[in-house]
Amino acid sequence: MRRTPVPGTPVTSRRAAVAAGTASAVAAAALVGVTLGLAPAASAGEFLANGGFESGSLGPWSCTGNSGSVVTGPVHGGSRALAAAATAGDTAQCGQTVTVAPNTTYTLSAFVNGSYVYLGVDGGGPSTWTPGTGGAYQKLSLSFTTGASQTSATVYTHGWYGQGTYYADDISLDGPGAPSPTPTPTPTATASPTATPTGTPTGTPTGTPTGTPTGTPTGTPTSPPAGSHTLVGYLHASFANGAGYTRMADVPNSWDFINLSFGEPTSVTSGDIRFNRCPATECPGVESDDEFKAAIAAKRAQGKKVLISIGGQNGQVQLTSTAARDTFVSSVSAIIDKWGLDGLDIDFEGHSLSLNTGDTDFKNPTSPVIVNLISALKTLKAKYGPGFVLTMAPETFFVQLGYQYYGSGPWGGQDPRAGAYLPVIHALRDDLTLLHVQDYNSGSVMGLDNQYHSMGGADFHVAMTDMLLKGFPVAGNTSNVFPALPASKVAIGMPATTNAGNGYVAPAEVNKALDCLTKLANCGTYVPRSGAQPNLRGLMTWSINWDRFGGQEFSKNFNGYFGR
Repeated sequence: MRRTPVPGTPVTSRRAAVAAGTASAVAAAALVGVTLGLAPAASAGEFLANGGFESGSLGPWSCTGNSGSVVTGPVHGGSRALAAAATAGDTAQCGQTVTVAPNTTYTLSAFVNGSYVYLGVDGGGPSTWTPGTGGAYQKLSLSFTTGASQTSATVYTHGWYGQGTYYADDISLDGPGAPSPTPTPTPTATASPTATPTGTPTGTPTGTPTGTPTGTPTGTPTSPPAGSHTLVGYLHASFANGAGYTRMADVPNSWDFINLSFGEPTSVTSGDIRFNRCPATECPGVESDDEFKAAIAAKRAQGKKVLISIGGQNGQVQLTSTAARDTFVSSVSAIIDKWGLDGLDIDFEGHSLSLNTGDTDFKNPTSPVIVNLISALKTLKAKYGPGFVLTMAPETFFVQLGYQYYGSGPWGGQDPRAGAYLPVIHALRDDLTLLHVQDYNSGSVMGLDNQYHSMGGADFHVAMTDMLLKGFPVAGNTSNVFPALPASKVAIGMPATTNAGNGYVAPAEVNKALDCLTKLANCGTYVPRSGAQPNLRGLMTWSINWDRFGGQEFSKNFNGYFGR
């Protein structure tokens, strides 16, 4: 994020020229289940075992956190159904994995009962949901087509954080070539997973705390229900610029996440983060500390999330040592505790993150600045518990550019910062509340269509966001794929006005991008590979101040589009 809008050389122009990789994106995730063999028959039929739970046990279904059980009521059909208890830290996801045929269309359906109940296909597949069923069962249904080399699929149901128990019954996966005969499930006492789900980081740095969190959780669970579209904005809280100062109490109610800008280090490598409020000499009308703190508490009481954003254009942060890591944790904690915040936003830019030569696997990073940041964020998450909110706002250079280039490359010579956020995002994907890449102040970036996309229209936002929702091979290596993120954890970063940064698009183009990504409607030359994603979380902008300066064009358009 820029304190002031400064044109300049697009960051991607600094990359070295190397051959582009292929655009095959593969993202797969599997819950524990059973695999059913396909019979050669071509007729349509049932693929799931125990979809009505009439066996009296869960198997071959598996539920996260031992959250699932078989109950005798309420049921939709037969005498039993699945009950799964979502908690503040677990959505109670229950899944089953089956063998499928490539290039084949299947229909998944289920009858569900409860609040915020989801049905979907794991690994970046489609999903559908209902905000509530009014105490009765409601049918959810979707279709999907397998990929050219896909031989298995995991289907699932889940609830949402803190929404309580939901019920599911008569779950069905229908398609050609069903198993014959359908295996009889073996009753099991529990549904505790026996393997680590795909997506769990395999390179978690040592030093991450374990056990019961020692801090006091702040706020509510990290993500509201995915249908609750979210507007994120940055508030100029420590400096003034042409947009003028906005008091915390005067932040319009449109904003769901308010990121205080910025916490900055005492030196690049100290890890000692300080948040200094704008002085009255620079920001006339600035409120007192007590008023500022009271206004934060009032926003949080309204359900808003208030975070400290660390970094920005001037705040270079390099955690080169474990001492800097520990100082980062303690100093950030002090800011959160002093002002009563929900968590933090990582807005590392410039030279904060880079990859050492030879650090080529985003799943197992070795560069100290990466490893120490991951460890620090996991420590903070463990300290504050499930209420801790974590967001990230990287530039495209540090994320989507990783499709072509990663670090200095296998032979050196590339910009070591290329794709450097990917290991951080991947390691924290289970703890991450929102990722909102800055789709501005960017050079042209290659999308999954192997074409370069540039700022200025809806296509750029669609192509960049689709990479996050579909996943992509890092540096073109199809054996090293960055897995897709859930749409409910992804928002699109845009400038609020022409003054706020390069890459501004008018409301009509904003809406075209949202139509294309959420509905597969109104698309331009780029059509998302991830399919329609109605649960796309929302938009982020730089900034709340610039939006007010521009007559609230950005926030009013967001409210109008989502009917808020």
